[in-house]
Amino acid sequence: MFAKLAFRSLLNRKGAVSLTIVAMSVSMFVLLGVENIRHQAKESFSNTVSGVDLIVGARTGRLNLLLYSVFRIGAPTNEISWSSYQMIRSNANVAWAVPMMLGDSHRGYRVLGTSQAYFDHMSYGNKHNLEFSDGERFQEVFDVVLGASVASKLNYQLGDTIVIAHGIAKTSFTLHDDHPFKVVGILEPTGTPIDQTLHVSMAGIEAVHSGWQLSPDHAQRGNKIEHVRYEPKTITAVLLGLKSRISTFQVQSTINRNKQEPLTAILPGVALSELWQMMGVLEKTLQLISILVFFSALLGLSSMLLSSIQSRQQEIHLLRVIGASPSFLFFLLEMESLLITFVSLLSAAMMLFLIKYFMQDYLTSHFGLYVDNNIFTPESGQWLLALIAATLLVAAIPSVSAFKEASKQQ
Repeated sequence: MFAKLAFRSLLNRKGAVSLTIVAMSVSMFVLLGVENIRHQAKESFSNTVSGVDLIVGARTGRLNLLLYSVFRIGAPTNEISWSSYQMIRSNANVAWAVPMMLGDSHRGYRVLGTSQAYFDHMSYGNKHNLEFSDGERFQEVFDVVLGASVASKLNYQLGDTIVIAHGIAKTSFTLHDDHPFKVVGILEPTGTPIDQTLHVSMAGIEAVHSGWQLSPDHAQRGNKIEHVRYEPKTITAVLLGLKSRISTFQVQSTINRNKQEPLTAILPGVALSELWQMMGVLEKTLQLISILVFFSALLGLSSMLLSSIQSRQQEIHLLRVIGASPSFLFFLLEMESLLITFVSLLSAAMMLFLIKYFMQDYLTSHFGLYVDNNIFTPESGQWLLALIAATLLVAAIPSVSAFKEASKQQ
């Protein structure tokens, strides 16, 4: 009965109420959107770096190395020699090493040249190993394994042939069309940049760049090349797993002090912490702006309710005649503000869901950010309670005014 009366009262003033709901919906959308993107960005980045103790690349900044080697964002400043990779791999403290060759693409998706060790040791999330939804890992020079999103978005299946291009732009005029690759495997979704990557052998990358031509014999035997082996001269980066975490700093120091070639070895966790520290100021600034926008919307709500009291004198008098107490009118306005907040919150949640749903591919392809359709985070409950408390507090101003007005009529 109480909520129904508040709802009817709002319907009688639907013009002003609608504008207030729009303003509050936009402010809540900004507030929840900033919090959601912040949380999922951290979760996406953290889930990608799993089980890797060190990342090694040419001398560069830690963040740059982390971004291009793990998240496929940006480009390397230089490459490291194959001899340096062999030196690193032969270190007694290194359990496994995954070499990486980047620089090619296919229709906007990155192509990664690597070894069989990639499928043995790469993991994501809480150390989940890579699994195949169909097919198997590459075995021959011109085999390719697709990430889940690549296969889904481009509608590729086992046995299809693809042509990779030089460079990482979506449109490239340097196609390696005389060296087509055959799809032999499709990975399960991981929610990481792996989903957006095409995986080929290092021999395949080297073959398409060495000017080697397909022979008639190769065409007859399909994708099998038993007698030709390509060893890369340079690679982009190396992911390392160590036998003991105790030796991490020792191995890192050895690599960073390498005299044959300037190298950089970084700890993924430390680089991520540095990234979050850099983003901390931006996060707090966006949150402050969101709060200020929401506060301005609350002031609009308070102004609307306050001005409505002057035009609702007859309604207030009628309620007093039928026995409504001043406290009843106080809680009636508070209920109206809660209803407006509830409708605004639903509208904001719906807008956020739709924006995330239609922007998923864009965020993934342009920023390497993987977001799901979940619009609430562990901190959302705290924000919702704060929003409700702030609404009740600001709405108390016109509610107290209505309480006083009703008291005068006693």
